[in-house]
Amino acid sequence: MTYDPASGSLWMEYAPGPARPPLDGSIETEVAVVGGGIAGLCTAWEVARAGHPVVLLEADRIASGVTGHTTAKLSSLHGLAYAEIQSVHGARGARLYAHSQQIAVERVAQVAEELGIDCDLEALPAYTYTEDPAMAGKLREEAEAARAAGLAASYETDVPLPFPVAGAVKVENQAQFHPRKYLLALAADLEVLGGRIFERTRVTRLQEGSPCELTTSSGHTVKARDVVVATHYPVFDRGLLFTRLEPKRELVVAGPIPAEQDPGGMFLTPEGGTRSVRTAPYGDGRRMLIVTGEKFTPGTEEAGEVGERYEKLEAWARERFPGVELTHRWATQDNFTTDRVPYVGRLHAGARHAYVATGFAGWGMSNGVMAGDLLACRIRGREPAWTSLYDPVRLHPVREAPAMLRLQAQVGKHFIGDRLPGAHADSTADIAPGAGAVVRVGGQRLAVHRDASGALHAVSARCTHLGCIVHFNDEECAWECPCHGSRFDVDGKVMQGPALRPLEQYEVEEGAEGAQGAEGAQEDVKEDGA
Repeated sequence: MTYDPASGSLWMEYAPGPARPPLDGSIETEVAVVGGGIAGLCTAWEVARAGHPVVLLEADRIASGVTGHTTAKLSSLHGLAYAEIQSVHGARGARLYAHSQQIAVERVAQVAEELGIDCDLEALPAYTYTEDPAMAGKLREEAEAARAAGLAASYETDVPLPFPVAGAVKVENQAQFHPRKYLLALAADLEVLGGRIFERTRVTRLQEGSPCELTTSSGHTVKARDVVVATHYPVFDRGLLFTRLEPKRELVVAGPIPAEQDPGGMFLTPEGGTRSVRTAPYGDGRRMLIVTGEKFTPGTEEAGEVGERYEKLEAWARERFPGVELTHRWATQDNFTTDRVPYVGRLHAGARHAYVATGFAGWGMSNGVMAGDLLACRIRGREPAWTSLYDPVRLHPVREAPAMLRLQAQVGKHFIGDRLPGAHADSTADIAPGAGAVVRVGGQRLAVHRDASGALHAVSARCTHLGCIVHFNDEECAWECPCHGSRFDVDGKVMQGPALRPLEQYEVEEGAEGAQGAEGAQEDVKEDGA
C-alpha cells in the first residue's frame, strides 16, 4: 500500500463552504426537506425556485454523506438496467425511465450554465462493458433495450480502455462533474431564493397531519404543509420500504495518471463485484483516475476483511492502468430496490403531504436530480408522466416476490443467527488493537472496539433501528448493521441511517467475557451515567 489509509473522498477535499447553524427554535414553513444530499438539495432548490418557502434540515453537513462519496457519474445508462426494467415495467416504463434520467443529465448542465457554476462538468460517453466474450450477447440485448427506450445507445467492440474488452453498450451525451462544487453552489442560490438550511440538526420524529410536524433530537419542531424524507435510506418508513430495499457498500480508489492515458469516457462492468472507471481534472498534464468496485452488503460475512477488498481493487487498478500512483480511497453506500427503479413519491399509500426519495442503486446523481424535479412537481400539484413509475406504493408481486423473499430471509438469518454463541468473541482480551468484536457480558451483547492505544470502547451491539446485531468493519473502523445498513462509529454515534438513535455506551473491564456468572458479569458492565 503506497498511501495513507486515512485519505478520503476526492470530493470532500473541496472547501465545505459556510457552516449553517443548527435549528435552535421551533419554526413554520411551507415545505420541509429532511436530508442535505443531492436529492434533498435539488428538491429544496426546485421548490424555492418555484416561489415556495422551504427549510432543509441536515443531520451533519450538507453534501457530505453519500453524495460526498459518490463517483459522480451523471448518466442515463445504468449498467444492465434497461432489459430488466422492460421485463418488469414494460416498454413504456423503460421509455419513461430513460427519458426522466436523460432530462436529469441535461438539467445539471442547464442549471450550471444558468447559475455560472464551475463544477468540472464534462460531456462524455458512457459505456457498460464486458471482458468476457460469453457475456457479449447480454450486452447486445441491453443495447437494444436501451435504444428501444429512447437512448442513443449502440453496441461497440472498439472501446477506448487500455485492456481487452469483448463488447460494450455505449450511450453518447452523458456527463461527469464535481458533485460538491455543484451542490454547494446550489445551496447558496437556495438561500438567495429565501430557503433556509440548518446543519447538525437530526430529525427524529415525523407526525403527519395538516400541517405535518418534525421534531429534532434537541426537541425543536418544524411545522410544514409538506415534508420530504431524502435521507438516502428512509429514516421514517411507514410504507415498509425496508422490506424492498437492499443496502450495498462499494469501495473506491483513486490516483493521478498522465492526461494522455485518460480513456475519455465513463466505464462500468458488472463483472467481478463491479468495476467502474472514470477520470477527473487534476492539475496540469494529469487526470485523477477513479476506480470503484468490490460491492458487498455491509456488516455481513460477504464483506469479509474490507482491507483485503481494498487491496484487490488496488491490484485491479494497477494491472489495467500501469503506473497509476494511488493516493485516495473511500467508500460509498447505495440502496437497491427489488424492481430496479427508485422509490420517489408518496411516503406510504395514505400519505397526502409526506414524500420520500430512495433506492437509487448506485446512480444517485441522475436519480437525485430527477427526484428533486419530480417531488417539487408533486408538491406544486403537478404530475410528470413518470410519476407512477417511481411511486413507492407500486408493487409487482409476481416479479418482485423472489427478491423480497431473499431479502427477508437474509434479515431473518442475521436477526437470529447473529445471536448464537458462535457469532461472538469469548473475551475482550481476544480483541487486538484496531479490531472489534461482539462480546457477550452478563447477558448483554456488547460491540467492543480496542483502539490503537489499547483502550476499549463498548456500546450495545443491537442496532437501534430494528435490533439486528452489528458487525465491525475493520478498515473503516465502524459498526455496521447487516439487516438495513445503519452504521455507527466506535462510540455509537450514528454515521448512516436508517437508525436515528446512537448505540448505548457501556464501560467494560479488560478481560470481560461471557463465560462468567451473571453476578460477576454485572460488575464488569456499567452503563455510562448509571
